[in-house]
Amino acid sequence: MSFFEQINEDLKQAMKAKDKVTLQVLRTIKKYFLEAKTAPGAHNELSDTDAIKIIQKLVKQGKDSATIYAEQKRQDLADEELAQVEVLEKYLPKQLSDEELSARIKAIVEKVGASSMKDMGKVMGLATQELAGKADGKAISTKVRELLAE
Repeated sequence: MSFFEQINEDLKQAMKAKDKVTLQVLRTIKKYFLEAKTAPGAHNELSDTDAIKIIQKLVKQGKDSATIYAEQKRQDLADEELAQVEVLEKYLPKQLSDEELSARIKAIVEKVGASSMKDMGKVMGLATQELAGKADGKAISTKVRELLAE
């Protein structure tokens, strides 16, 4: 079952359960999926990889919004955003732990033969490609800087 089909099924279940938060999030996901499917050159198809990228983008936006709301002393809105992020994260692959991320990036650094910060571009290119969906881009960047600075 593709991500698009899974979202449609879960949308029906959320309607039956009258789960407002999940329903709102799934409708938003479906909207973005439909936009991606009907974009020029998409040929009315949406790969699971593209679907994961869309969900990751929505998670990042939600977390950023929650941070801004919290800074502005609007905890009610921050909590609402975080509840939506929690629903979105159910559709993402399991994220790598800090130790797993370090090990994977060390292997990439060795594969590329990187030795200094000058090689960060090479490492980041391969790391973001190999770890897509498994780790946040910011976390990858931070870990690469940390390892290359040693």
